[in-house]
Amino acid sequence: MPQRPLVMGIVNVTPDSFSDGGRFLATDDAVAHGMELLADGADILDIGGESTRPGATRPLVEEELARVVPVIAELSAAGAVVSVDTMRAEVAEAAAAAGATIVNDVSGGLADPRILSVAADTGVTYLCMHWRGHSDVMQTLTSYDGPGGVVAAVRAELEQRVDAARAAGVEKLVLDPGLGFAKTADQNWELLRGLDAIADLGLPVLVGASRKAFLGRLLGGRGGEPRPVGEREHAHTALVSLLAARGVWGLRVHDVRATSDALAVVGRMAE
Repeated sequence: MPQRPLVMGIVNVTPDSFSDGGRFLATDDAVAHGMELLADGADILDIGGESTRPGATRPLVEEELARVVPVIAELSAAGAVVSVDTMRAEVAEAAAAAGATIVNDVSGGLADPRILSVAADTGVTYLCMHWRGHSDVMQTLTSYDGPGGVVAAVRAELEQRVDAARAAGVEKLVLDPGLGFAKTADQNWELLRGLDAIADLGLPVLVGASRKAFLGRLLGGRGGEPRPVGEREHAHTALVSLLAARGVWGLRVHDVRATSDALAVVGRMAE
């Protein structure tokens, strides 16, 4: 049985995230939520100040900094392993100074190439996701018509980003196939089935499927309407159990307790 995946708990310090936008916008609320996630079993807390849901508007750099840096500083001081979810070099640099040891860049260095130098200079783990464009355009970029389809394309495009990161001096890398980012629901399922092709690049793999739209569509009603965001957790927990058996490095999730419970069952069955 592969080693248990690390559980990355999501702390959205934003007014407009698709799952919990606005609930943890205040620093005290975000810190309290982070502490709850740690108590529920989170190994890492991922702090983000920019929503990347389809159609989201980007905040100013100053807004993003004001949202995430105080939260990172408090949670790091409390002993948490903290990741910053950002595409901006300036935010990554400030987050590392505040105690973040992971930079989770959903753009893989494409949105702000200087972030690769920041990751190298600070020595953080760089989480490199597959990405083709910002939230306002990403769902127009779902064409994967070459041989091997979406799996082959994502692997090849991630490999290019790995080369760029290594050329910049980044030593610690984790890959994320980018479920929901410039992918249709069917393409997300293809990627999940083809994760071994991503893992064959020789780097740890993190999967972020929690509450995403492709699960909502799977569970949709007879009229075709997707299952609401807050009612997708059972399906995600089932997926967690399957991914644990696939040997993924980490899982980025909203409901840490449900994920931890599922991993406990998988681990016990493997004894």
